[in-house]
Amino acid sequence: MLMRTDPFREMDRIVQQLSGASGTWSKPSVMPMDAYRQGDVYVIAFDLPGVSTEAIDIDVERNMLTVKAERRPAGKSDGVQMELSERPLGVFSRQVMLADTLDTEHIEADYDAGVLTLRIPIAERAKPRKIAIGSESGRKQISG
Repeated sequence: MLMRTDPFREMDRIVQQLSGASGTWSKPSVMPMDAYRQGDVYVIAFDLPGVSTEAIDIDVERNMLTVKAERRPAGKSDGVQMELSERPLGVFSRQVMLADTLDTEHIEADYDAGVLTLRIPIAERAKPRKIAIGSESGRKQISG
């Protein structure tokens, strides 16, 4: 149901993880995701721990799904000295090309325990259906 992503983008994601670079609006970090079909619904789950729902933006244009989120550092007060900072901060983004067989008009989004879950129904036209066979006697013959 998904179109495969660009392998070079995957390499960028690995390099960002290894270098510890934070994402910016001009070059966001990639967020990890899972995608699977569950009955007549396609499910995509994005890991976004520590991100508030107000900082998540979901867009669909034609068949391109874009999810952006921003995790900001916790408010630091005077007298606080950071000893260790390993949690990634900054901007995260992921674009997914959806197949024509998905109904992008009825996407549902839930956010729980740091996981953004999108449920996209399979379009009616893409579901299997039976085709009735007509009889020869029921057809009209056209003569020239």
